[in-house]
Amino acid sequence: MGSSTETMKKRKLGELEVSALGLGCMGMSAFYDRTSVTEKESIELIHRALDLGVNFFDTAEIYGPYTNEELVGKALKGKRDQAIIATKFAFKIENGERMGLDGSAKNVKSAAEGCLKRLNVDVIDLYYQHRVDRNVPIEETVGAMAELVKEGKVRYLGLSEAGPERIRAAHAVHPITAVQSEYSLWERHLEESIIPTLNELGIGLVPYSPLGRGFLTGHFDAKTEIKEGDIRNLDPRFDEKNMQANLLVVEAVRAVAKNHSATPAQIALAWCLSRGENVVPIPGTTKISRLVENCKAVDLVLTEADHAVIDQALKHKAGDRYAPQFMPFTER
Repeated sequence: MGSSTETMKKRKLGELEVSALGLGCMGMSAFYDRTSVTEKESIELIHRALDLGVNFFDTAEIYGPYTNEELVGKALKGKRDQAIIATKFAFKIENGERMGLDGSAKNVKSAAEGCLKRLNVDVIDLYYQHRVDRNVPIEETVGAMAELVKEGKVRYLGLSEAGPERIRAAHAVHPITAVQSEYSLWERHLEESIIPTLNELGIGLVPYSPLGRGFLTGHFDAKTEIKEGDIRNLDPRFDEKNMQANLLVVEAVRAVAKNHSATPAQIALAWCLSRGENVVPIPGTTKISRLVENCKAVDLVLTEADHAVIDQALKHKAGDRYAPQFMPFTER
């Protein structure tokens, strides 16, 4: 590991200490355009993240499915003691297809066995339920997850896109270490009831898409072509009718960035980091240059005036965070 590992600050998700910034690995294998990145390049990027002091890696069985966990496992072979690995289960997967949610105790355990094998590890550091299965009591799901902790196969438990009541019920069965949900300077639905619940219970927040699926980096405009198969084609915020309004938000972020001699991406990440010491964003990237850029956000401090500029610009924001068919998989 390079000497720069000493400079990456640490934060705590519950009792689990991780680097202040994690690395979302999904985009290396799923949902975005992957034609420009090879497995070798992805492994090199994960190794560079370790050199920069990033030790918190996020994956899931559904990414691929399965191929992203295999990639992360391959990249971290021989480096296990340097990494905190988070993965997720939730879905029935048949013949490579997602067949709906399954929060049953049986699936909790069979999914974990698959995750362990693909990651090539003896224990999963943080095991999330990826999406809540409303047909199975959360007590059953988390009860089975807790048994994995007792068996030494999982260290800590998490939920993703769960609402406050579900979080409380789960936490009563076994301590929940972290909740992962979309959160960024333009997507703040967690602030009304979920973040106060997490703070009350001592649970960490892991924001995914802290860069607004790339929109907040300033690299998108009305002329940007999003390739076929990229999930952003289904994101209402990228829709032509909402694009111009959302670009006004990006212009405000760009103005703040200029004052700090920073990039819009660094401002977006610094904003997330400013929300509390229990907040650990997991931006994804396939480029080492972007990884290095993102890591510099850890030392960036926004002023009250910066926050005011961003808050004011939010009045322009248009479009929900998912297309209607995907919203039922989330709770508020």
